[in-house]
Amino acid sequence: MHLLSASCVRALLVMCALLRQVSGLETVIGLYGETLEIPCNNEKIKEEDIKMTKWKYDKGEGLPGDLLVKQKNQNVSISANDEYKDRVDMTANSSLLLSAAKLTDQRTFTCMVVGSGDIAEYPVNVVINKMPASLRISDKAEELEIGKLTKLGACVAEDANPAANITWLKNKKPLVADGKGISIQSSVLVDPDTGLSTTTSVLEYSAEKGDADGQFSCSTQHTAGIELVSSPVTFTITYSTENVVLQVIAQDPLVEGDDVTLKCVADGNPAPTSFTFHLKGEPVKVENTDSYTITNVSRDTTGEYKCSLIDNPTMEASKKITVYYLDINLSPSGNIVKSAGEALDLSLSIAASGKSKVSWTKDNIKLDKEPEFTKLTYSDSGRYECEVTMGLLSRKASFELLVEGAPVIRQLSKQPGEDGQHEVLICEVEGSPKPAVSWSINGTSFDESPFVNGKITHKITVVPTANLTVSCTVSNDFGVDTRAITVLSLIEEVRMDKQDQSDDSDQTKLVVGVVVGLLVATMVIGLTYWVYMKKSKQGSWKTGEKENGSSEEEKKLEEKVEENSQKAEV
Repeated sequence: MHLLSASCVRALLVMCALLRQVSGLETVIGLYGETLEIPCNNEKIKEEDIKMTKWKYDKGEGLPGDLLVKQKNQNVSISANDEYKDRVDMTANSSLLLSAAKLTDQRTFTCMVVGSGDIAEYPVNVVINKMPASLRISDKAEELEIGKLTKLGACVAEDANPAANITWLKNKKPLVADGKGISIQSSVLVDPDTGLSTTTSVLEYSAEKGDADGQFSCSTQHTAGIELVSSPVTFTITYSTENVVLQVIAQDPLVEGDDVTLKCVADGNPAPTSFTFHLKGEPVKVENTDSYTITNVSRDTTGEYKCSLIDNPTMEASKKITVYYLDINLSPSGNIVKSAGEALDLSLSIAASGKSKVSWTKDNIKLDKEPEFTKLTYSDSGRYECEVTMGLLSRKASFELLVEGAPVIRQLSKQPGEDGQHEVLICEVEGSPKPAVSWSINGTSFDESPFVNGKITHKITVVPTANLTVSCTVSNDFGVDTRAITVLSLIEEVRMDKQDQSDDSDQTKLVVGVVVGLLVATMVIGLTYWVYMKKSKQGSWKTGEKENGSSEEEKKLEEKVEENSQKAEV
């Protein structure tokens, strides 16, 4: 009775489990050759209630195959006796471990969990993916011709699952078939033993000029999210010449005496190797080169030049060549010796292929204008240089001018020393070549200035003990000049200074005394005149004399007073 009841219960449980089975299957993706973990979704039955866990798989045609089973509190028992015998195991959470995954493992695996009052099954669909073993371009074309649809090559992705989808790239940008210049055909071959697929993609391509440096490659995006890219390849692009350019290779500016190279550049590929150069109308053919060099050009080389293909003279290019020239002639030049006071005529002639500019320097110092020498002076001596420029081209010419003449003493002077104990004699001289300076007496602290522009200053320090006449003598190859100066002794100068001061004081006193005496005399005369007039008038009143006589005397007296006044003023 008990046995029957147990059997009935188990049958009911199985039926309930089948009714609860989820219609949708979970899918697990594994990698070819790797170990795959297939989960057992047993969350609906508590772990402590699990009595048994069993894994099985679908062998096909509805036939199940046992893999392993685990009873509660017991070890895993492998029940498989086929290819899975040594490849299966179970984790602590009841997941199935399947090692060395193969494409034949792409089937349904089912985990059955038996609880104390329930049975549940969890089927899982397994998919095995494999990246291509390699991605390469084969059957590469030797060259591509512009405008002609040509098989560029085949991109092969070997041993993949699922079969690889291949994309062609040019300079890392995808190419899309357009039925005209781009054609892509793909095919898939499955290995009967491994079940792996090899995809081959053939690209036919119509090249352009810009493809000469282009890099072609192919790529595939695997379902695992990893992208494979082949090594890039390049191709020789062939096309006929469409354009010719004549290049002029020379220094800038091109001047007389330089070399110039003419280079004929054609855009054909392979490039032409023979050309005709037209040298101002004269044809010259060259073989196995694209260049022609003209050596030692002159101003007559200036003109138009051409180059063309030998086998197609209509393909030509032209270029104008200009040879720049700048010639100058400075007269006089070199070393020039002139006498002071003479004139020097300069002449600068310029022959140039363009507008030029002239600048002058004297002793490396820039001059504002061209020098003029109507009457030479010693300061005109120096090195003169003119520079004529025309763009980047320049020419220079120079001359060295030396103005010579007998020396002349421009000034001979003296000045007291700073301490008052000596005299400094200064002789300023002009002449060329440099004059020699000598003094008629000995002195100390000789000081000679630099000889610049024909001038020199010579100083000596003397302490005269007596009155002297000192002469400065200068000489060179053209003459001699002498000038003298009086130098008083220091004692005499002190005495003379004091005497001058005493004489000045006495003269001042004398003048003051004379002036005072004259003033006193004037006052006395005036007073006498006043008394005399008073008495004369009184006598006239008493005697009744006429005033005519008195007037004459009065007039004489006034003239006398005026005369004395004038003397006093003097």
